[in-house]
Amino acid sequence: MGPVTIGILTSGGDCPGLNAVIRGAVIKGDRIHGVQFAGVRDGWRGLVEDDVVDLPRYDVRGLARMGGTILGTSRTNPFDHGGVDRVRETMDKHGMTALIAIGGEGTLTAARRLSDEGIPVVGVPKTIDNDLSATDYTFGFDTAVSIATESIDRLRTTAESHHRCMVVEVMGRHVGWIALHAGIASGAHAILIPEVDVEIEQICAWVELARDRGRAPVIVVAEGFVPAGEKHPHAPRGLDAFGRPRLGGIGERLAPQIEERTGIETRSATLGHLQRGGVPSAYDRVLATRFGTAAVDAVIEKRWGTMVSLIGTEIRSVDLHSATTVLKTVPQQRWDEAAILFG
Repeated sequence: MGPVTIGILTSGGDCPGLNAVIRGAVIKGDRIHGVQFAGVRDGWRGLVEDDVVDLPRYDVRGLARMGGTILGTSRTNPFDHGGVDRVRETMDKHGMTALIAIGGEGTLTAARRLSDEGIPVVGVPKTIDNDLSATDYTFGFDTAVSIATESIDRLRTTAESHHRCMVVEVMGRHVGWIALHAGIASGAHAILIPEVDVEIEQICAWVELARDRGRAPVIVVAEGFVPAGEKHPHAPRGLDAFGRPRLGGIGERLAPQIEERTGIETRSATLGHLQRGGVPSAYDRVLATRFGTAAVDAVIEKRWGTMVSLIGTEIRSVDLHSATTVLKTVPQQRWDEAAILFG
């Protein structure tokens, strides 16, 4: 019997730290366990379309500091393209005895379903939004918060020069972790997140309080924020491959309402993909590396259907079901702490 071959893929939105996971897994797998790796191109698409390449240790040199993913990514859902039979066929063809799937809610839900049907898979949590249960933090989040904070700092200087209000839209489909952390770090005058209902009147009251103190008001809003009285987040661009709405544009909607009600000139800025790009922070490089090495250990120990997870400062294995059934939302108490500083 030849050496063990582990397939590795990155799926869903790209995220700073993905390459560090790949590097950590390949180096430890090669050096400690003597296993080989097959790189699956563009997430689940590579498995269902048989787009697989060898991934020797030579190819992962220097990857920890690089953003993006050398394997590429997509939002392909394997269950729309042959499902478990097609995945098994490709794995068998390339001699893969196991799969490491690095991704967020959609990716890990697919991994869980494949595991339930007998595919040997281990998950690595990847969500820039930090919204996966069963892990305290995910890599990419710290980088996104840093980028958002720096961007808000830059936008504030323009707002102050022109005596304007600035509405800054950040990522966060269902949860407000990025908005909360970046808002607190940048001294925002209000933070609007999907978990907390806020009336437009209250938003304007905070804006006027800041203006009356001679400040240029800065509002940070998560893309999934729903103003009080509305039922659904702003999603003008349809659905993605997993049937989830493509969000965006809430900042552009709020800005004219604030200007009309307060009389203060208001501009909106959407940070969008800027938050995903660039090099990972030191924290994310370390966390991603630890996830990668732990994922290989989980494969060697045949802990199928599990996900590596950060609990406190330790890396543990948790059941994929627990990771994908409940989103990790911002508790009311955390927002209340921040709200003391609003206005």
